Amino acid sequence: MELRQALKEQYHAGLAMLAECVEKCPEELWLAGEHPRTFWRIVGHTVYFTHNYMVQNEAAFNASVADWPLPVRTALGVSDTRKAIDVEPYELPEGVTPLTRQEVLAYVVYVRSLIDATVDSLDLESAETGFSWYQNMTKLSHELMNLRHLQGHVGQLSELLMSKGIDTSWIARPGRPE
Repeated sequence: MELRQALKEQYHAGLAMLAECVEKCPEELWLAGEHPRTFWRIVGHTVYFTHNYMVQNEAAFNASVADWPLPVRTALGVSDTRKAIDVEPYELPEGVTPLTRQEVLAYVVYVRSLIDATVDSLDLESAETGFSWYQNMTKLSHELMNLRHLQGHVGQLSELLMSKGIDTSWIARPGRPE
């Protein structure tokens, strides 16, 4: 199997598992948890950084914001997204409204629509990640790390659901729960 195809399959499968966690999450769990570990924020953080690190570099991600579909930009509010999800050290600014399931699912659908073309365009042989805060790492290693990040949070969310008696599927490849 070709490497790019394998990366595409795993991004699709991981985001499908993330979407399932969102869909199965009961209302009382969506907002539950100690900040910054609320269910909605873990999901938002996960899809945002999957999207961010899936592209070649910081500039490509920042340039892509204008291309996001209007419903996604409106739901996430671009600057609001960074406030709600991309804050260090995970401090929630005042006045940030939690993302809804529909908003997050719209973002997941959008990111999934980018996977194939984005992975095809990556310079996987680059010695640089394209992100200033990740030094001494190749782009291929960075993509694999991104998949580990995605799946790590999917595991975290699945465990939260399982503690409420809600089971989730393991998806090895898109369209094939196993």
